[in-house]
Amino acid sequence: MKYPKGTRPGRQNRSGAGRRKDGEVRYGSRGMTLEKDLDFANSYYLEHGRAVIHKKPTPVQIVNVDYPSRNKAKINEAYFKVPSTSDYNGLYKGKYIDFEAKETRNETRFPFINIHEHQVRHMHQCHLHGGIVFIIIKFTFYDETYMMPFERFLPYWERFLDDGRKSIRYTDIKEDSLSLRTGINPRIDYLAAVDEFYFENGD
Repeated sequence: MKYPKGTRPGRQNRSGAGRRKDGEVRYGSRGMTLEKDLDFANSYYLEHGRAVIHKKPTPVQIVNVDYPSRNKAKINEAYFKVPSTSDYNGLYKGKYIDFEAKETRNETRFPFINIHEHQVRHMHQCHLHGGIVFIIIKFTFYDETYMMPFERFLPYWERFLDDGRKSIRYTDIKEDSLSLRTGINPRIDYLAAVDEFYFENGD
């Protein structure tokens, strides 16, 4: 499999960012969450006319509101509702794009507890209608981030529904995903992986 800019999964920290010449890992870059990285990337793409992609707001259920005066309202009680769709969507090169972004501290696998069944159903429907659909997974222990095309994620999910296997192994994600290199502008250029998989390889 080809990888953006010739980078193989798992190699970006062996000879590049995050590791010193003496082999000691630098942890300074780990403070930035995946969500912040993607928000920055999407702002960069929008400003440079590359794509229009936004994070969907998390739905909130308001339970109790206090009105101390006619023109003021104070929310006293509310809770986050489970989102019914994936995290991000938009347009890129005339194609609808839809993806979920997840982080895990697990060193050996990505547990399916991190994603909801109705979110997978939504992504499957978008995929069937010709959209660009994928999952971005970050292993925080390794400071490695991968883009897994939905068509490669789906067999693992179907196996989970069939025999109850509750995760995807880290090694399988490395094998079936594209490694996302870290840079500066933007820090995670995930559209480079989208270009390679969906527009260059014709996979």
